[in-house]
Formats: sequence, C-alpha cells, structure tokens
Amino acid sequence: MLQNIGIPGLILVLVIALIIFGPSKLPELGRAVGSTLKEFKKSTRELVSDDEQEKEQLDKKQEKSL
Repeated sequence: MLQNIGIPGLILVLVIALIIFGPSKLPELGRAVGSTLKEFKKSTRELVSDDEQEKEQLDKKQEKSL
C-alpha cells in the first residue's frame, strides 16, 4: 500500500497534515501515532509468542502420549 506513494506523495501528505493540524499539533500527533504503533507491535509479538508456546506444549504432550 505505501510502496506506491513515493517522495512527492509523502511530501504532499505532510503538507496537507501541516495545513489541517497546524505546526503546534503536528509533533503531538506524531508522538501519538508512534506510541500506537509501538503498542500494536508489542501486542502482536505477545500473541505470536503465546501461539508458539502453546504449540510447543501441545507437541510435548503428544510426544509423551506416544
């Protein structure tokens, strides 16, 4: 999705964001987006690690039953 934007498109998006939100709100908005992405990545990693742990426990139970 973001592969087709390119530098001119990115600059256009930033200029529009600057016009809409103003220079005082833009850093605050950037921080909010960054913290949201950080929390999303953390949650995704936890879900993946939980799934891997469940698979390992299931494999161990199956090995013991054989």
